[in-house]
Amino acid sequence: MPPLYAGGRLSEKTYRKKQLEALEEVSRAIVSDLYLEDILKLIVMVTAEVMDSSICSLLLLNEKEGRLEIRATQSVSEDYLNKPTVKLGEGIAGLVALENRPMQVRDVREDPRYLNKEVAVKEGLCSLLSVPMCVKGKVIGVLNCYTSEPREFASEDVSLLTAVANQAAVAIENTELLVKTKIIQEELETRKLVDRAKDILMRSRSISGEEAYRRMQRKAMNTRRSMREIAEAIILADMGED
Repeated sequence: MPPLYAGGRLSEKTYRKKQLEALEEVSRAIVSDLYLEDILKLIVMVTAEVMDSSICSLLLLNEKEGRLEIRATQSVSEDYLNKPTVKLGEGIAGLVALENRPMQVRDVREDPRYLNKEVAVKEGLCSLLSVPMCVKGKVIGVLNCYTSEPREFASEDVSLLTAVANQAAVAIENTELLVKTKIIQEELETRKLVDRAKDILMRSRSISGEEAYRRMQRKAMNTRRSMREIAEAIILADMGED
């Protein structure tokens, strides 16, 4: 008799098919025009379905504070959503992030390492599979999968959740790179506008480049506007005089 997966509910063949479908759906979401929040929400929903999970949650590491914060979950429970953040190295998720390795717990309500047992009891949570989200060997978060009944997660479960976690990590990294690229482009554009405006002041007021820049800075401070806005106003005024 073939082994059963996902809590003994599916045959190996059916489960593998659901695995592939889940990964394909996550892959399509990552290359789509969806916003990151929508992608992460879809990831936890798909994962919860294929893993037959009560709650699936995605936690991202706040490096500045050294804590894991819930970023996406399909749960609508206020108690779960309002759980305190997890310190790196503490609790199951904190250990997974610190040690960069998957961990599973048969019953979180009885495991001394698990935090927030009151929430687990209230929400009927039992077993937990937690895997790190990595980009180029660096942990940026954790993907958690809870069940309402005791479960020994199969190696296929761990592999699936790890694959999804790594895809989510790539989506996050790509989004951050796009944001950084956009910021750099905006800074370059601003610099060009400021230089152009400075040249206009130098020519029209017969002043040095240093003095022109100082005047623009004072104007920005006095009017509480950005240097870009001041530069654009100078350029527009000069164009109007031509």
